[in-house]
This record gives sequence, C-alpha cells and structure tokens, in this order.
Amino acid sequence: DKLHEMSTMTQNLPKPIKGKGLTVPGVVILQFLLIFLIESIEFSLTKVGLLTGIALLLAFFGGIYLGRPGTSLASAVNPPIAFFISTVLDIALLGGASLHISKIGLDLVTSLAGVAPYLVIGAVLAWISHFIKSRQK
Repeated sequence: DKLHEMSTMTQNLPKPIKGKGLTVPGVVILQFLLIFLIESIEFSLTKVGLLTGIALLLAFFGGIYLGRPGTSLASAVNPPIAFFISTVLDIALLGGASLHISKIGLDLVTSLAGVAPYLVIGAVLAWISHFIKSRQK
C-alpha cells in the first residue's frame, strides 16, 4: 500500500521534460549514457563501486520517472544490460585489456561485484514499480 502511495506521489511531481515524456529509445539512451559516463570516470580513477552504483539507481528511477506510460519495462530491464556494455567498453578502451580474455573476465567480475547490491536493489524496486504501473491500467 505504501509503494502505491509512493508511486502516485512521484507521478504528481513536475517533470523537467515537456510533453508525455521519453520514449523507450530515449529511456535506453539516457540510461546508457548516464551509466557509461559515470562508470568511465570511476573506472579511470579507481575501481567501479559507489559512484557507478548510484548512477545505476539513478538510471533505474530516472527511466521510470522521465519515461512515458508504457516505458517502465524498458526502465527495469535496460540498466543491467547498459552496465555490461559500458563495462566491456571501459575495459577495452580504458583498461588496456585488449583481447586478453582472462583479464576481461576478471575485470568484468570485479566490476559486477562492486555494483551488485545496487543492481539488485534497483532492479527489484524497478520491477515492483513496473508491476504497480501495469496494474493501474
């Protein structure tokens, strides 16, 4: 019941985007760019962790908040995929792994371990929001 109240409260907030909101491709691009930008900065400074985790949570909830009705499924599904693609790109472009499969695999597992709690929490809450929005129709 409290989740339903929170969902209706966020729907009443003024959105920074004029009109109906972002389409599915807009949500996907926005989430990918946010995750890739923050992860690239964090990957070049240290290892992936807190900042990328916060970016993942912002991507989950930003997609739900800024998307049109009917985009909540893409908002729930895309951030883990975007994280994987951006991690592979960061390893190849910033990590210097080139084509060493063992180094790429180790860096992927290390990056995933750093953000796993954020991925799980964000995905669970985004799926709950998706199911609540799909029942409201």
